[in-house]
Amino acid sequence: MEYVASLLVLIGLYIILASSFNLIIGFGGLISIAHPIFFALGAYTVGVLSTQFGLHPVLSIAAGFVVAMLASFMLSLPSLRISGDYLLITSIGFQLGLLEIIKNLDFVGGASGLGGIPNVVQENRSLVFAAIALGISLVVVLALRALVRGPYGRAIQAMRDDELAFLALGRNAMNIKIAIFAVGSGIAGVAGGLYAYYYQYLTPDQFQILQSAMILTMVVVGGMGSVYGPVVGAVLLLLLPEAITFLNLPSAIMGPLQGVIFTSLVILFLFLRPQGLVPASKRLSAGGSHE
Repeated sequence: MEYVASLLVLIGLYIILASSFNLIIGFGGLISIAHPIFFALGAYTVGVLSTQFGLHPVLSIAAGFVVAMLASFMLSLPSLRISGDYLLITSIGFQLGLLEIIKNLDFVGGASGLGGIPNVVQENRSLVFAAIALGISLVVVLALRALVRGPYGRAIQAMRDDELAFLALGRNAMNIKIAIFAVGSGIAGVAGGLYAYYYQYLTPDQFQILQSAMILTMVVVGGMGSVYGPVVGAVLLLLLPEAITFLNLPSAIMGPLQGVIFTSLVILFLFLRPQGLVPASKRLSAGGSHE
């Protein structure tokens, strides 16, 4: 039961991450893979506030949301004026640069990691965290569904599909890009806060490029621009490695094998089924929903 509960915690966390990343790359069309750094900022914010200041868990996670959202401006304000490959390269540099800074900050544990994060749930710990993570993931999915079904969601899609026409109508594309980037990054910060309280130990290595590949694969396989696609992608991509573990392969093979699986799935789906397992609905422009 403990194993299943732990897996449900991960599923909840990655549904939050994949759905928030889908808001940026799927609905907004912004090609950034720096999402794990906002995940990390939320986690480290909770780690510092809980270990050094004893802040209440709800306030700590809320602070993680705010810190991740504010940090998103450091990337979005200078780089959203460019697009495509340039934004992708900028986001990679931003992620790697902040991770190097974290590795050299003593008050967050540096390269050796930050431990001592308090255990805020004493009984049935994994079950309680699973319920919290899945509950928050449900709220996030429903909130994003409501967002993209409304007028603002149609404006986001119009900007993504034809930015020049969108600008010709007198709309401010930059404000929308900054807003969805901030919201998506802030939600990743919430996932980071839950991650910190559950695992109680953080290291910069937990938020490297492999995390970017994993979250991107979940969105691509599930379906970019689909509300429920990232949910399907997150569940599938978390259950698949668990199934592989039953093969009892050496750890030296398991790590690289996961990277190969994620990369191969992205390439296969981009060429063979670019719409993903759950295609985005075409009815949004007519007032329907992105399902």
